[in-house]
Amino acid sequence: MRNLGSFSAALLLCAIPGWSQASSGQVPVYKVTVIERTIKAVNYKYRSGPTKIDLRGTVLLSAAHGEAIVESVRGRTEINAKIEKITSPSRFGPGYLTYVLWALTPEGGPRNLGQVLPDPYDKAQLHVTTDLQAFALIVTAEPYSAVRKPSDLVVMENEISSRTKGTVALVDAKYELLPRGTYTWDVPADLNGLDTGRKLSMSDHEALLELYQAQNAVSIARAARAEQYAPDTFAKAQQLSDQARQMMDHKERAKQIVQVAREATQTAEDARAIAEQREHQEQLAKVQADEARAREAQTRLEAEAAQLRAQSNSARAEADANRASAERAEAEASAAKLRAAQAEARARQAEVAAQSAPPIVIQSGPPPSPPQQQDPKILLRTRLLTELTLVGNTLDTARGLVITIPDNGFAGATARETSMRELARISQIVVAQPALRVQVEGHSDSSDGEAVALRRAQLVRDALVAYGLPASRASVRGWGDSRPLESNATAIGREHNRRVEIVISGEPIGDLPVWDRTYPLLRSGE
Repeated sequence: MRNLGSFSAALLLCAIPGWSQASSGQVPVYKVTVIERTIKAVNYKYRSGPTKIDLRGTVLLSAAHGEAIVESVRGRTEINAKIEKITSPSRFGPGYLTYVLWALTPEGGPRNLGQVLPDPYDKAQLHVTTDLQAFALIVTAEPYSAVRKPSDLVVMENEISSRTKGTVALVDAKYELLPRGTYTWDVPADLNGLDTGRKLSMSDHEALLELYQAQNAVSIARAARAEQYAPDTFAKAQQLSDQARQMMDHKERAKQIVQVAREATQTAEDARAIAEQREHQEQLAKVQADEARAREAQTRLEAEAAQLRAQSNSARAEADANRASAERAEAEASAAKLRAAQAEARARQAEVAAQSAPPIVIQSGPPPSPPQQQDPKILLRTRLLTELTLVGNTLDTARGLVITIPDNGFAGATARETSMRELARISQIVVAQPALRVQVEGHSDSSDGEAVALRRAQLVRDALVAYGLPASRASVRGWGDSRPLESNATAIGREHNRRVEIVISGEPIGDLPVWDRTYPLLRSGE
């Protein structure tokens, strides 16, 4: 029985041209904001045979159209997309140099499937694979192909065609608005002064386009303050970009220029992502420092209030003692002048009056207001993120808190001593929260199989258990090369893909990162 699924989420496409003249010699950048639009995802898991899905242009590229043939086979989903009338992305501004095909999961997670390059006839063809089973397809204009988040400029999206009617069922999936990238900068008017007036062969055109993308990626990384937060990685990206340009100036082989330029683009994107993470960590540390200072100030105010209350109580006791002494002196003076009976009566009256007189109350003002209450899940998640960040590379994601053990943390299938110390600390942090659970996931590059990734993940899990984590709270999964962070075409990309991720989640820290928020869900047809 065929089973296709769809979900609807709030997205309206609104094009807003923004004219930025930050300094002389710069040209306006066309900015587009995605506000709201409905899009359907398809579940291909139980689909036998290929499925044709139409691709249509949005209001930004209304003439573009095409189709994607999607087929779910064992262990992967193959996508063969053909697009027509997809004009040059530079029409949206000089900062946009290419198109990227994305898969969006029902949970709102974007996956970069690959670059869409129009040929001289405004046609493009792309054949890719993914491990996803349920997803929607969109195409965005981007400054370079290695971006990790889609820009706001959505030019095409999938559409369920009439050929699949009668086999579509609603998927009751929670959809959260996907995080979109902020890959914008003011492009110099000469775009680094490269000569684009001469006629080029297809290979030279591809080399020049890749060089432009590398320069775009370096400029965007610089705008994200990568020079400050990731200086080593940024310097390497700049060096590779300069090398690619020198190779272009010396008219070296286009294939070699493409390889160096793509490595420069990927390295610049790494620098931008690292800078974004470290800046977020710096802001988080600042917030925590502000909270610590606020708690110290609150403690100081409470101590001062307690001291004032003690002084007030002491003053009231002294006043009571002075009043009693004065009453006794008055009674003794009256007894000497009046008759014994009258003196005795007045003394009794004075005693009764003294006993019934209201006490003198000295108030020091209203007590301080109690501190503002905060969500305990957010507080715990923030504290654990801070502690884990001090141990190793940690990200706050919708999956949970993710700690990455990189490839250089292992010597073959054995963890290095530094990694073992990190695992000991991670185990201590997680053990202190009994309701948290841990999943250890192993990843490899295209040259290694799933077995290698699984062995490393099992090694990390065993180490966590050995350091005190209950075995019932830890699980293992090997993904092999099905979830790469980067392209396996470069040595750096393969090294980054060989990793082990420790995912910490559970009710005590909630379902959302501290920087995220939820959005309402609309069913199809609403």
